Parts: sequence; C-alpha cells; structure tokens
Amino acid sequence: MNGTPQGPTATAVAAPGRAWPVVTERHQTGPTGPLAQYSADYRAAFAAAPLALAVVDREGLVVGANDALAELLGADPADLTGRIGADLVDLASDARTWHAYREVLRGRQAKLRCTRRIKHPDGHSLWTQITVSPLPGGERRGAGTALIAAADISARRDLQARLRHLQMHDPVTRLPNRALFFERLTSALEAGAYDDTSTGRIGLCYLDLDGFKAVNDTLGHRVGDRLLAAVADRLTALADEAGYGSASVPLVARLGGDEFALLVEDSTGTDQLTELAETALRTLQEPFDLSGQRLSVSASIGVVERRAAGTTTTGLMQAADTTLYWAKTDGKARWTLFDPERNAHRMTRQALASSLRPAVERDEFVLDYQPLVGLEGGGVSGVEALVRWQHPQFGLLTPNRFIGLAEEDGSIVQLGRWVLRTACRQARRWQLDHPDREPLFVSVNVAVRQVWDSDLVADVADILAETGLAPELLQLELTESAVMGSAGRPLQALQALSDMGVRIAIDDFGTGYSNLAYLSRLPVSVLKLDGSFVRGFQYDEGAYDEAAAHINPADEVIVEALVQLAHRLGLTVTAECVETSGQAERLRKIGCDTGQGWLYSRPVAADRISVLIESSDG
Repeated sequence: MNGTPQGPTATAVAAPGRAWPVVTERHQTGPTGPLAQYSADYRAAFAAAPLALAVVDREGLVVGANDALAELLGADPADLTGRIGADLVDLASDARTWHAYREVLRGRQAKLRCTRRIKHPDGHSLWTQITVSPLPGGERRGAGTALIAAADISARRDLQARLRHLQMHDPVTRLPNRALFFERLTSALEAGAYDDTSTGRIGLCYLDLDGFKAVNDTLGHRVGDRLLAAVADRLTALADEAGYGSASVPLVARLGGDEFALLVEDSTGTDQLTELAETALRTLQEPFDLSGQRLSVSASIGVVERRAAGTTTTGLMQAADTTLYWAKTDGKARWTLFDPERNAHRMTRQALASSLRPAVERDEFVLDYQPLVGLEGGGVSGVEALVRWQHPQFGLLTPNRFIGLAEEDGSIVQLGRWVLRTACRQARRWQLDHPDREPLFVSVNVAVRQVWDSDLVADVADILAETGLAPELLQLELTESAVMGSAGRPLQALQALSDMGVRIAIDDFGTGYSNLAYLSRLPVSVLKLDGSFVRGFQYDEGAYDEAAAHINPADEVIVEALVQLAHRLGLTVTAECVETSGQAERLRKIGCDTGQGWLYSRPVAADRISVLIESSDG
C-alpha cells in the first residue's frame, strides 16, 4: 500500500529492524538461485572485491554479500543472505536516508551516498561511507536491483578529528582558539535566542594580561609562553569550579596574544559574570613559579552580560573590547562592566570624529563673538571669535565637544583656516559698516598643530590680503602650554606674525607652565588670565556671604602681581570669566586692561555685535 512492495518480504522494507524473513529458494546462492544467472567471472570478482559489497532485491533483502562485507560487520557471509540490507548498514536510522534508499530500490533515484557509524560485535565502532546504486537490468533478470557498497573511513575520520582539534585549539595553552570560540559563541547565541528552556542570556569576560609585553621583551618568548600556559591552567580550573553543579561550564579560550575569554552560556545575570571576573583577578594575582622563575601578573577584564535575542557576535565582541579598553584606561588590574551610556558617548565621539572634515566642506560651522571690554572706559575694543558646530544630528556643539578631536586627526588645520578667514572677513565688514568709530580687533584661537602642520604665517598673510583687514586688527590666541617652551618653527612663526603686526595673546595664562623667565623672550602682546583666578574675587568689597566664604584671597594677590609683571614687560592683560560688576571693579583697581565674560555679553551671533556697535555709536 502507498507504494510499499507487497509479498513475503514487504515487511522487511516497510519496517526494518523486525525479525529476519524466512530465506526462500529465490534467495539462495546455489545453482538454482538468482545469482546462478550471473557469470562465474562476475561471482568471482564480487566475492574477491576488497570493497564491502552486498546485492539487495526490490524488497531490500540481501541476495548476495562478499567476504569483505562480512569481515567489516564481523559476521559469516552465509548468514548475511536474506537479511534486511538497510539494517546491516543502518540506513533506517533517519527518515530522510530511509526514504532515499527506498527510492533507489524502486528505480526513482539514481544513487544514495551517506556516512554511517556501525557497531562491530567486538564492541568497537567504525565509520563507513555507504553508497547504494541500482543494478542495470536487475529487474529483467530477476536478480538483485541494487548494490550496497561500504567503505571503512574510520582512519580518515580520526585523522580529520585530530586535524580539526589542531585547527581549533591553541598550541601553547591547548585551549580552544579564536575560531572555535566564535563557533561556540554563534551557537550559544542561536540556542539562547530560541530555546525556551534556557535563561536566554549570555555573558562574556574578556581578559587581557597587564604588562605581558614586558615579560616577552625581558625574559624571552619561551618564558612568556610558559606564563600563558600557566594562566590557561588557572582559568580552566576556575571555570571548572564555577561550573560545578550548573548546567554548563564556562568556555575558556585564548583569542590571541595575551587575550583570553570566558564565555558563559545560559547566564543568570550580571552578578554571575562580575563574580567570575573578580575570582579571575584574585586567581591570577597569585605569583607564578615557572621553572624557578617567579612572576606576578595582573589582568584587566571587560565584562558584558545581555540577552541573547538580538545580540550578534560582532556586537558582543565590540562591547567586550570597548569595556576591556575602559578597564585598561581606568587603571588596569580591575574588571569593568559594560555601560551603555558611556558607550553611547564613545560612539558619539567616533561619529563626530569621522564627520569633522566633511563638515567643513558642508559649511556646518558657525562663529559666535564675545565682546572684549575696556575696564577703564567700558567701551568694546574687540571680540573673540568662538566656533560652533551646527551638527545635523547632535545639534549645536560647543568647541569642547570637537576641537580636541580635530587636533587629534589633523582637521584642525582646515577648520582653523576657515575660522580665521570667516572672522577676518566679519571684522572687516564691521569696520566698513561703521567707518566713524574705532575699528574692533578680532581675536582667533590657534592650535599648536596649526603651526606645525601648516604654514600659518602664509595663511594669515593671504587671508589678511584677501579680506583687506589690517594686521593690527587681528589677535591670535595660543594656550600657555603651547607657547611656553616654544622653539624652532613655532617660535619663528610667532615672531614672523608679530613682525607682521599681528597681536599674539597667551590664553588661559596661569594654569600651564608659567615660565615667567621665558615670557620676556616671546613675541607676545597680551596675557589672558584664566577665569579660575577671577572666580576667586569677592563680589562686593567688604561683603561676606556663603559664596564669599569659599573665596581664596590669594587669587587677588596673584592677579595683581601678574598684572604688574605684564605691564613691566609692555604687555596688556585681559581677564576672562568676568560675571559681576564687583569683579570688574576689583580688576579695574588692580590695573587689568580688558574684561571678557557674561557681565558684558555671552557669545552671540555677528548681527548682535553689529547692534552693540550701533548702540555705542549713538
């Protein structure tokens, strides 16, 4: 029924594994049996073939088997006749193979090839490659309809297993290597995402030895390898202890160099992972005795624990690598847990860094200007240009969000050139719009990398010529740490700019090297006192309140001394962060020349400065 052969042997095909059928005359191999129709040469070749062979009829019963098959199966050749061929070589163990085998017997499929593990009567198992092929003309002669060939591939399988073990394990530590680790990680993520019986979570401790390079460099790679092997042994013992009594033991792998991983499948939460990391740190802190060489090492560990669903191997490893980096930068010899907010800040920083250069070309930067006010007369004498980034994704960004990045990747040169040109063009426009008043000078911040990586002198000369701004109306601000101790090219550039008529100002003075002896030899025109000094001033003379209780009176003494020193050297002094009239008055009495801060104005757009100029004109 349903296409299953009927007759005395139909049960053998439909339900392999049941009692062997009775061997009838048509299953004999003697002169009156079906094989008698084959030539003597065929029978001789069949019997002597080194390949294990059996012929089965349409119902799947063996009608002939050679000695090689009997030896392979540990049976007598005569006992194989009449047996169910599928049972002999385990073709009915899975539905797909069993179906394909029956299709070959019925002539509907050309060939079947599969690998089977067969148990020998003496107890050992062997791997065989089974091939089932139809015999041409078998039905017409009434003989067998298919030939089963079995080849012992146990040695090859063993070799493959050994080669895979070598391929997937580190030769120094004998731990699973990077390839096997990622294979296990991928499987664990898939299982955790779809297995309802698991916690659905996964955890990873990504470990790196602190100072391992020094061991290799001073003691040699042989000692370094022994240390890695000893670390692997301790981590393996730790994992075995951590996995005792639980469903799985953490996988310990060496990912390369001095990097190790402890993978926790079916994690129970961050507490489990942090406890594992803490134990690993304590375990590795114990000194190692390597053939009389006593070594102490520490480790940094990045810890990540999350749901398996929605997690990729790439995402998990990126998080682990980032967290390990945090552990290193936070001081080493510690574990650090992945922090999504900290990572988001890092990702934002990377996004800004990658888009800095194109942002200049897309004209995404704008300039605000903050007035510089004479403390004696109260008039606006100049403005400082402050760059902002109108980022399409993150909104308006202040310089502290991107200037450091620009200095790191060198885009500060391109950005600085744009700021300088834009500020000079605007200063010249104010001058032309208000010809009857004293023109404002514009102060522009310059990074030291602009001096080293570009011809700043040529850039300034070209921009002044292009915009028509007089050199004395341009002031360049460099930080104290960048200017103090300058020699060679930076000093030559500053001197050339000063000779050109451009003012040079030292920004944030008082917080850097403060090399006062060197100050007299620099082509500097202005000192800008750091705002931290101004904040220490009392707001009103004689006042004493909660704010004044925390004021350091030494700040006023220091500012007064710096102002007197600057004036003796022919320099003017600008005080930053002036926020109250009391601070402004104290600075004026001390002799400070110019003030800058929220008392006068926050940084504003160019049109607001125009309004300020017009009001002062009236």
